[in-house]
Amino acid sequence: MSNGGKWPCPSFFRIVPTVTLACVAGLAFCRAMQQGNVNAGEHNKSTGNPQIAQRPGAYGGTLVTAFRSEPRSFNPITALDTGTRELLGLMHADLIHINRKSGKTEPALATRWEVSPDGLLYTIYLQRGLRFSDSAPMDADDVVFTFRVHLDERTRSPQRDLLVLNGKPIQVEKVDQYTLRFRLSVPYAAAERLFDGIAVLPRHLLSKAYESGQLTSTWQVDTSPAAIAGMGPFRLKSYVSGQRVVLERNPFYWKGDAGGGRLPFLDGIVIQIVPTEDAQAIRFQSGELDVVNTLAADTFPSLQKSGTGRQRVHDAGPGLEYNFLVFNLNDQTPSSAVRGKQKWFRNVSFRRAVSAVIDRESVVRLVYRGLGDPITIPVTEGNPLWINRNLRQHGRSLERARQLLRDASFSWKDGVLLDPEGQKVSFSILVSASSSQRSKMATIVQEDLRQLGMQVSVVSADARAVQYRILDRQDYEAALMALASGDTDPNSDINVWSLNGSLRMWNMTGTVTEWERELDTLMWRQMLTLEYKERKRIYDRVQELVAHHLPIICIASPHVLIGSSTRVQGFKPAVLRPHALWNAQELYMTNRGAGDHAARR
Repeated sequence: MSNGGKWPCPSFFRIVPTVTLACVAGLAFCRAMQQGNVNAGEHNKSTGNPQIAQRPGAYGGTLVTAFRSEPRSFNPITALDTGTRELLGLMHADLIHINRKSGKTEPALATRWEVSPDGLLYTIYLQRGLRFSDSAPMDADDVVFTFRVHLDERTRSPQRDLLVLNGKPIQVEKVDQYTLRFRLSVPYAAAERLFDGIAVLPRHLLSKAYESGQLTSTWQVDTSPAAIAGMGPFRLKSYVSGQRVVLERNPFYWKGDAGGGRLPFLDGIVIQIVPTEDAQAIRFQSGELDVVNTLAADTFPSLQKSGTGRQRVHDAGPGLEYNFLVFNLNDQTPSSAVRGKQKWFRNVSFRRAVSAVIDRESVVRLVYRGLGDPITIPVTEGNPLWINRNLRQHGRSLERARQLLRDASFSWKDGVLLDPEGQKVSFSILVSASSSQRSKMATIVQEDLRQLGMQVSVVSADARAVQYRILDRQDYEAALMALASGDTDPNSDINVWSLNGSLRMWNMTGTVTEWERELDTLMWRQMLTLEYKERKRIYDRVQELVAHHLPIICIASPHVLIGSSTRVQGFKPAVLRPHALWNAQELYMTNRGAGDHAARR
């Protein structure tokens, strides 16, 4: 299940169902697909059967990994944060899936699909004999129910944005028990990718909750595992708050291996709740963890040098995550203190001065040990197909920052920055305590801004509190955040840049400016444009607007750094999220006794 992935303190995924990930490994295919020259069904015929693992593995054993934060719920309709979505990706499945290694689409619960010549009708054929993890049969009625739920505005699904084209929802029609038709109001770039990341839901378990308006409060963390079912390789066995989530093998999983056996190979996965990257690295080095999804850059070199033969570390290269500073521009913030400072935050010269003084090169050197890239736009080097290379990146300049503030009538007294009314410029930066890297980054930014005379404090909170204060309450002054995506396609940014986007965190309730309206128009226009060159031109303009108006101030993007035990076989680290466990159904263990001991501990 994609999407997931993107937040900084809480790392957030840009939640977009389908359009995103393809272009890292499959650039030629992606171009052809976007130009309407590749028939999706024929493409899949040529790739073999992705529903079968190409190499047999050993059955048994428990893989132990760790997440920095515990799940907020087990409900795939409402999940936003990275950890929850990656957990649910192990428990659920979608119709058409984006392979995280190749970036290409492949059949999942759908065995094949056909596209009409005008690109408006998708006919999807389901596998037969499918069962949810509680043994109940799955068919077209469950798919219709799933899309009905996502399209219902009452559920506030973050994935709804991509299911409404040109103001009209996608129409879903059941043809028979194993066949569905999806009607689009307009041709849609990379439309088949829309289905990735939308978990097919069990109608028999959730229809009553939906009809009574209780669906979004269903499948919370205190729900009995027996009441939760999905189509993924694993199902929930137990959850101990603050400690661990235990998944067990789904005996009804629909994929098999080349030898005729049923996947997954593993008996289960234990996900320990380990709040910091440093603590995860220590447990990994001691052998308590088999897989670390994200290694901190400051521990990566030492792990690389001190290899005992039991662990491997992987630098998968530039990723899609971008870290940024965001100021609160929301009108409806509950804090009068925040409202008093928004006169600075809304001044684009103020934001440009902040951007100019941040030493991005030092951030990459000190925070990422060189295993990252300085950035001024949200499209990273991990996305070569869509990055606007005409936007020149300026180095740090304290003098340019000072001049921008002078031009905006700011001044200094005894080294302290004063606004045009003579008030001292002071504010706080909210950051997640679970990310040591982002905490270090906040300290560097704090020192850079001090050189401008700004009095800045860093406030740490747990990931849940940060997400709540920013997305729900709009109760913060500034925050250091990160976003990441499960895909590279521009459509994965819809809920960041569109006016009603669920991750448009800088201004979720404020007055809309003309440039924000243009951003919204451009994002929807590129979505409906099929020709790659024209889409690229439109998206280049989006990046220009972001670079000019700075709704967020981009700072740095880390490489994808992953750790795995040598006992884990079939491991294929990927740039796209989830980096490590995207093919968990094909992973298997050697020397299982040690792993089982670690799991029991």
